[in-house]
Amino acid sequence: MSEARRNTREGTLDRRAAVAEILREAGDVLVVTGLGSPTYDAAAAAERDLNFYLWGAMGGAAMIGLGLAIAQPGRHVLVLTGDGEQLMGMGALATLAAQARPNLSVAVLDNTQFGETGHQRSHTGIATDLAQVAAACGWAATATAWTMEEVRALAPRLRREALFAVLKISPADVKRVLPPRDGAYLTARFRAALGIPPV
Repeated sequence: MSEARRNTREGTLDRRAAVAEILREAGDVLVVTGLGSPTYDAAAAAERDLNFYLWGAMGGAAMIGLGLAIAQPGRHVLVLTGDGEQLMGMGALATLAAQARPNLSVAVLDNTQFGETGHQRSHTGIATDLAQVAAACGWAATATAWTMEEVRALAPRLRREALFAVLKISPADVKRVLPPRDGAYLTARFRAALGIPPV
């Protein structure tokens, strides 16, 4: 693939603006964030008790989201993750599609790079289209947003529908906004926000 063709895969969306739009009216949506930048972006947009930040478990965000969607059928769950993590958890797309939970959506922040390990080009920067992969796995609704207008159209759907969306964000570095990092604290806070008694 030529370098010119490769570059057409890179997005230009400002990641912070895109995530802020998605979470602008989050209400009681349960938000699970993947390793690294999605966590920083969610914290910058809306640090809240109903955000469950993953500081590790790369590749696990979508499956944690599925578990929550099953356990909390009356609540909508939004998984906010990156292309590198979703590539690592590719099999999750088939499982999520097979489960077809109406209260689960996934938004992939695709900068075509493995940002946490040195900005190496990811598979989405070469040949892989995650929205097409999700559709092939059986997701009924998939979308790709290249512009803020498209993000604004997808945002309410991500907060209430079963949708797999890829947001083509810029690969530019953005300053980190670090939410709490204590896993036990985050778990207890999240459980309390759901009204689940402490263990």
